[in-house]
Amino acid sequence: MDTIWQYQFRIILLGDSTVGKSSLLKRFTDGTFSELQDPTVGVDFYARVLEVEPGCRIKLQLWDTAGQERFRSITRSYYRNSVGGLLMFDVTNRKSFESIQEWLREVNNHVYPNKTVFVLVGHKSDLTDDRKVSREEAEKLAEALDLNYIETSAKNNTNVDQAFVKLTECIYDSMKVGEIALEDGWDGVKRGFNPRMLESPKEEKQSDCNC
Repeated sequence: MDTIWQYQFRIILLGDSTVGKSSLLKRFTDGTFSELQDPTVGVDFYARVLEVEPGCRIKLQLWDTAGQERFRSITRSYYRNSVGGLLMFDVTNRKSFESIQEWLREVNNHVYPNKTVFVLVGHKSDLTDDRKVSREEAEKLAEALDLNYIETSAKNNTNVDQAFVKLTECIYDSMKVGEIALEDGWDGVKRGFNPRMLESPKEEKQSDCNC
């Protein structure tokens, strides 16, 4: 049996309340969408495995953080042990867009000296008539922050997989050039395991019995 996954990346989703973090995660991990979502209290957990190149499978450990200020002390504890994240705003909510740089500053203050890779995500792109932030303006901010930018819609399933794939590829590329390294005591990146290692004790035990 081959290794189930070669690496595990711990990923956080950040942004103001109601930008659609939970909807995006549920579409990505479960393939489902609901118009009504209960607000996240503290942090919720999801997971999915992606293959970034032939034979290299990466498990994404995905943390959905609450956007409300009263939960900020809880969510901050997840920053340092994350290797990457999606910085999300709602294209119909200008305030959520204006909060992006504040979110980025807060995370960077807590993760230093570790490197955290981000992708900027403009969510709810299906609501074209209600749009308050243009693609051009969002792309300009992404360029200023040196981030990739992508627009998504959990409702229409637009660019949902692509957002997570792009983030995973960026992290993986940073690993290959040595910008991100596996470190003891840091959960941002973990090496995978081989199921054979779990089977060997049984095999040895059977061998002992046969003797």
